[in-house]
Amino acid sequence: MPRPLLANPPPWPGGARCAVCFSFDLDAESLLHIYHQQSAPSRLALSSALRYGPFVAIPRLIKIWEAYKLRQTVFIPGWTMEAYPHAVTALVEAGHEIGHHGWLHERPNTITRDGEARVLDRAIKAFEHLVGNAPVGYRAPGYALSEHTVELLVERGFTYDASLVGDDVPYLLQTQRGSLIEIPSDFSLDDWNQYASLEEFSWRMPIRAPARALEVYQAEFDAAWNHGGLWISIWHPFLSGRLSRAEAMIALIEHMIAKGSVWFAPMSEIAAHVRQLVANGEWTPRTEDVPFWTEPVPHLAPLRDR
Repeated sequence: MPRPLLANPPPWPGGARCAVCFSFDLDAESLLHIYHQQSAPSRLALSSALRYGPFVAIPRLIKIWEAYKLRQTVFIPGWTMEAYPHAVTALVEAGHEIGHHGWLHERPNTITRDGEARVLDRAIKAFEHLVGNAPVGYRAPGYALSEHTVELLVERGFTYDASLVGDDVPYLLQTQRGSLIEIPSDFSLDDWNQYASLEEFSWRMPIRAPARALEVYQAEFDAAWNHGGLWISIWHPFLSGRLSRAEAMIALIEHMIAKGSVWFAPMSEIAAHVRQLVANGEWTPRTEDVPFWTEPVPHLAPLRDR
């Protein structure tokens, strides 16, 4: 196999072969209240599944991470932080990073620029109250970064975004107001595609053994390790925190540790490392101007009605 397949891998701390963060999105019932606002009180089964995250999965995940001395990043909507402050406190006290994930899991590209700014600022207030400081990292709900998001984040002093899937290593998003580090992942590392079977959200994946998902996650890690890349999960406590899936996560962590030369770090530290490399002239990441397009592309031939 040709090595490396990555044209410009960054130097990782300590000469590590790759960087890893098991990042999670703790949405809880924000999903229920944003998509089923009027009927939410009567959907107790779905609510119980989502509440499994803050009440059962988060304590379990903290225990796993503590056993392996790992610090992770958990993105949480502001509403969820205020609804379940005990989960936020437990994560912070265990040394994990909390990232911004909207207020009520609003998709930024479905609301106005002013609405997006209002959502950002309302959730930042929740951060300042519960975490004690403003967030430095952001992940858009549903990958739904808008043409305004990056500029709004730069204006508010964010360091990085983790919403896109455009590379195997960190890169820069450039706006007229400044730049933001993008820490990308891939849809293959989203547990929603492996485990979610939720009729209320029009998402019914076949229910399979966690070993099948583990094959995907481990293959992605092995490739990142071989070529100097980045492995970032996009997981959800109510899905991947279930017992059998938590066991699979432990097996994956132990596989990574056995491989050796892996830098486990919260995403804020990965972003800080990249910024330092750039400032020292030790590495030059790829840069993309955002938004990618400023207006719709005209069609030469109108599409036919189906």
